Amino acid sequence: MSLHPVPVSDPSETKMPQGWALVIDDHPLFCDALELTLRSVANFANVVTADSLERALDRLNQDVPPSLILLDLNLPDVDGLDGLMRLKRTAENTPVIIVSSMTDNSIIANSITAGAQGFVPKHSHRSVFREAIQTIAAGDIYKPAGYVEGNGAEGKEDHLTRLCSLTNQQARILDLICEGKLNKQIAFDLSIAETTVKAHVTAIMRKLSVQSRTQAVLVAQEAKYSKVLPSSD
Repeated sequence: MSLHPVPVSDPSETKMPQGWALVIDDHPLFCDALELTLRSVANFANVVTADSLERALDRLNQDVPPSLILLDLNLPDVDGLDGLMRLKRTAENTPVIIVSSMTDNSIIANSITAGAQGFVPKHSHRSVFREAIQTIAAGDIYKPAGYVEGNGAEGKEDHLTRLCSLTNQQARILDLICEGKLNKQIAFDLSIAETTVKAHVTAIMRKLSVQSRTQAVLVAQEAKYSKVLPSSD
């Protein structure tokens, strides 16, 4: 874990080691508010904002990993928990806190299963963010008040666990399979040998515990958050 609290004279303030934080939210006012919150409760001097997952990934590929990421679930270029899983593959050692107005128990449970170290309701006070960061810095997972353990969507949690085991390349290939592309087309798109694609497809099916490409697509679709709740941010 990259977060380590530094003892301070004021116990209400959580100071982080030197580094930078990344806020990913497509609502400018919320993005600004989250940036100010991080500067206030965690002493981040450098907070970078991004209004889409692609812009966030571009920044992650250009810099050292951040100390913390705040992620809105509902972004224009993200379907369900795909964004969280892609972030974790790119910056696997960086804690991610989901900041969302969707607070259904199953969404919180599935977010944590997909790799989030914390979940904070979007309209929470700064003190809640301070508590969440302190909890994560101590090596624990932060869950909001009202969350009930073991009351999530267990079937989807299992699917998410399997999907999270895929490598970046395997995840890209699964996305192309979901688009209906054949091995030859995937090989062309990714500039790799068709035999390499076949090996990846075999590994994907093994990790997802399925016997066919169709079943792999179903597992990927069932893990989408659009299947969990009709509401959105």
